Amino acid sequence: MTHMVYPGAVHSRFEHSLGVYWLAGEAIQKLKSYQGLELGIDRFDVQTVKIAGLLHDVGHGPFSHLFEREFLPQVLHGFKWAHEQMSAKLIDHIVDVHHIDVEAEMIKRVKEMILASSEFAVPKSAKEKEFLYDIVANGRNGIDVDKFDYIVRDSRACGLGCSFDFHRLMETMRVLGDEICYRAKDYLSVHKLFATRADLYRTVYTHSKVKAVELMVVDALVKANSYLDISSSIQDPSEYWKLDDTILKTIETAPDEELRESRDLILRIRRRNLYQFCNEYSVPKDKLEHFKNVTAQDIVCSQKNGGVLLKEEDVAVSNVRIDLTRGRQNPLKSFLTGLFSDQDYESEEKFPISDESISHLLPTSYQDMIVRVYSKKPELVAAVSEAFENFQLKTYGVKAQVHATPEKKKRRL
Repeated sequence: MTHMVYPGAVHSRFEHSLGVYWLAGEAIQKLKSYQGLELGIDRFDVQTVKIAGLLHDVGHGPFSHLFEREFLPQVLHGFKWAHEQMSAKLIDHIVDVHHIDVEAEMIKRVKEMILASSEFAVPKSAKEKEFLYDIVANGRNGIDVDKFDYIVRDSRACGLGCSFDFHRLMETMRVLGDEICYRAKDYLSVHKLFATRADLYRTVYTHSKVKAVELMVVDALVKANSYLDISSSIQDPSEYWKLDDTILKTIETAPDEELRESRDLILRIRRRNLYQFCNEYSVPKDKLEHFKNVTAQDIVCSQKNGGVLLKEEDVAVSNVRIDLTRGRQNPLKSFLTGLFSDQDYESEEKFPISDESISHLLPTSYQDMIVRVYSKKPELVAAVSEAFENFQLKTYGVKAQVHATPEKKKRRL
């Protein structure tokens, strides 16, 4: 839904998948040209890595992460599902249905590579050439061609600058100890990869109006689910592949009374009558470790007696987590063992480098947690804002938000 705020962001996962396919091919070809004989990279390896790049996101549902992280948890309580798992199932389905002549071992490796960075990673069938699993979805340190593509592509599409240059990393990477490693002096380039990704999350993916639209889309899908049974196909690839972003148009044009509430929400999005952003705060650093997601109930229970009586359905809360891919941990800690001296490309030495040896300007905290509150009705902005302030006082003893909600917004009807 980013395109509703950044109109240039109309590219799809198809373009991204083609980009990852190409970069995966470039990466393994560079390794082959530098160390092909030493590593035993053959045509099978090249084809496997490229196919993994092409199909790594095929399991995404409508509106990608919104479907997986926001919609499904509300309709399938306690059930774990990941698009990487569905990618693996869809690959089998595509091969079977279309009678594709491809080696079974290649398909097995492709699925392992796609699952490599997820919580559903499976043991690798091949104990040698483990570095191949670092190219598309790197579960070891998060440096992979998937990020190389979407960081540059999304920055360009949204009109943002991007100082991260993946070409430098791809030209100088080498395999040491069955792991893709980078030159010691490229430490800051790697940090820029993670920092640029975090900036995209802050300014684009979790923009307050982007999240407002997403909250409304999720509400529309949840309300329609009991009638359309949208979530029923997530275990069946033969049905799941039919589910895409056109589900909104299906709801919008359906005459059924059971979909009226969902239709009304979609119409509000079309007219830009969005949920109203009230305010936000960053969770204090010393509270991050034990933070629990704030809910609409928390806000409603914080309202004072008298005045407008808020209900949970009047309030929407977005808990936005922004990090450098490793939660509260420094992602470069995983990268530190994958370094080699830039003085000698023949060196087999991998060694750690402490942050202090690189720069004193690098961050000492690696995660932000932002709590945003929205009013679903314009006339309730003042009441929701007051309850949100009360919640902060009750929780932290102070108002953690930077400034008060503008009076003009509170008076909007």
